[in-house]
Order: sequence, then structure tokens, then C-alpha cells
Amino acid sequence: MSFPFYIASRYLISKKSHHAINIISGVSVCGVAIATAALVCILSVFNGFQDTVAGLFTSFDPQLKVVPTEGKFIAADADGLEMLKEEPEISICTETLEDNALLMINNRQVMVTIKGVEDNFEELTNINNILIGDGIFELHADVIDYGILGSNLLLQLGLPTDFSNALQVYAPRKGERIDLTDPRESLNQEELFSPKVGFMVKQNKYDSHYVITSIAFARRLFERQGYISAVELKLADNANIQDVKKKLQKKLGSKYQVLDRYEQQEDTFKIMQIEKLISYIFLTFILMIACFNIIGSLSMLIIDKKDDVITLRNLGANDRQISGIFMIEGSMICFLGAIIGIAVGLIFCLLQQQYGLIRFGNSEGNYLLDAYPVSVHYIDIALIFVTVIIVGFLSVWYPVRRLSKKYTKS
Repeated sequence: MSFPFYIASRYLISKKSHHAINIISGVSVCGVAIATAALVCILSVFNGFQDTVAGLFTSFDPQLKVVPTEGKFIAADADGLEMLKEEPEISICTETLEDNALLMINNRQVMVTIKGVEDNFEELTNINNILIGDGIFELHADVIDYGILGSNLLLQLGLPTDFSNALQVYAPRKGERIDLTDPRESLNQEELFSPKVGFMVKQNKYDSHYVITSIAFARRLFERQGYISAVELKLADNANIQDVKKKLQKKLGSKYQVLDRYEQQEDTFKIMQIEKLISYIFLTFILMIACFNIIGSLSMLIIDKKDDVITLRNLGANDRQISGIFMIEGSMICFLGAIIGIAVGLIFCLLQQQYGLIRFGNSEGNYLLDAYPVSVHYIDIALIFVTVIIVGFLSVWYPVRRLSKKYTKS
């Protein structure tokens, strides 16, 4: 144990001649601990929201999605895509075709995204977990094509899940201008019927705009025979998503992008990450203010220990060692506050996970979640600990050097 560290540790736990110094030191530790606990709780709540949103998307988005780097469509038999069906890590491979169309029924109309999928789509995703209504997931029967609408889209059109009238679906004909005198003559028209179910992802992007149907219907409507907009993949149970993603990207080359679920919803998760970053920055500023309390504690300690400093000088201690004692004292206060704050924050997060102490409302079921979600990421805990130590050190470094020179001159 070094000489400055030994003396600093003794000063930390020993009684001071003035009781107020002990109180101020305790307040300093509490201030750092409260700011640290706030960082742990706030960042964990952001993680909880992110994991919750990601969980909602897993019922609709595939684990991996292969899309063209340029343009909206690619040929279904394009080079490299056939390889996907032969990869041992891929258990299900589904071709999809998406584009915008106009939906009309009962004198109501709305722009939607038609997503044509293959029959194995319900095996690719957890779509059955988000179906609403009394029917089953079904894309076609004989010559009839079914359309499965999002819950908000059904509300916009004033339809139940088992609507009986056919949906009229319109899309521009390929390479043809719209005839303003009779626009319908320039549009392809198809009909969709109800399989007596809809879906509810609880995300407005899907629930208000998407219609799931067969890929054959989508190809007829958009005149894209032999084309797809993406290949959606489900991996084997023991496959690592990131490893498979890198492997496929290397094999497919720059013509294609392999997207995981977070990249498929990049805008949503990027906004959440920015919000988390801004919260982290603001709470770090609050932590800096809390660390300034340590300066008051150390300045009083330096004055209180002037006689001890003279004794240490007589024993051979130099200015650097004297300053080091009080620097280590400040760092130990930060360290103690960080440990206590992280422990308190983790305990509160655990209680929130188990009992939902802070809730969205008094009545259950009014919101998507009844209580604030919490997810502790240990990389965040490590970041918080390092942040507290660095901020604490920077907060006391210059003031302690100045004070020690001013009040501990021989």
C-alpha cells in the first residue's frame, strides 16, 4: 500500500476535529450515489423499452432479411439467392414482394403497403401470436386471395375482421401514365377477401398500413412476375444471428444487404439510442454537480489537517505526495458513491422487474405495458462506473491542487 493511499484511507474513516466535515463528506458520498443510481435506473428503463419494442417486432419481422442494395426489386433467380436455401444455418427461407397500393371498400379508401408472402410465412415469424379474430392465417383458397389487415387499418375502414365484401385493390400499371379523365383505366385492379382474422403488432407502422397476402397476388397486382423485394430468413435454433449475417453478407457481396431485426427498424431504434444518449449526457452533468460537493469536503479537510501536513513534511513528504493524499481522498469518495449508487440502482431495477413499483396508470390494460420496463445491461453498468470515476477525478483535480498549495505551505 502506497504512503498517500494509506493516509487518505485513514482520513476517510477517521473522525475529524469538526463534526461538520464528516457530515459534508457523507453528503458528498450520498450526492454521487444518488446521481449514479439515477444513471443506472434511467439507462435500464431505456433498455427495457428497447427490448419491449424489439419483442413486438419479432412477431412480424424475420431474424434476417436480404434486400437489394439498389432499387426495390430483384429477380427471384438472381445470382446468389439460390445459395440461401442450401445454407445449413437457415431453416426457413421465404420470398416476399412489397409495394404501395390503393385500398377501397364501402366508399372508403386508404393507401396501404401490400406485402405478398409465401405459404410458409407463418413458420418464418410468430404471426399466429398476433392474430385477432376467429379465423386462421390463410393466404388463398382455390381462386380466392385473402388479405390480412392490420388492426388500425381495419378501424380506419370501419371493418370487422370477418368483413364480407371484397376489398378493391388498385396499383398503377407498369410504365403507363395515369389517365386523369378515367384514372381506373390506368390501374391494375384485384380483389381481396377476409380470412376472418387481422393482426396487431402494436406498432403503427404495421397496424395502420400493412396488408399481408400471397406473393402470387402481389406479383399480379404490381406486374412483377418473377421478381421479389426481399428474402426473409429464419435460422436454426443453434445458429448465431450475427455470425450467420456476416457469413451471408460475405457470400452475397455488395449487391445485397443482410439486415437483422434492429437494422430492419433502424429509424425506430436509432431514435431510442439518441434519447438514451441525451439522457446519459444530462445525468452526467448532474453527476458533475454532485461531485463538486466533494471540493467543499476536501477543502475543509485540508484546513483541518494543516498540522498533520506539517508533520508529514517533517517526515520527508513532498508537495506531490501531500496533494496526492487529498486527490486519493476525493477519488475514494467518488468510488464509494459509485459502488453504493450502482448497488441501490440495481436493487431498485430488480424490484421494478419483480413488482412493477412505478406504473403507467391505476388500471391494468389501459396501456401496452402496466409498469415501466427495466432491462439491466452490464455494459451500461461498466460505463456508468467508469463515468463516475472519471468525472469525479476531473472535478477535484484542479481545485485540490490549488487548495493543497494554498493551505499546506510549509
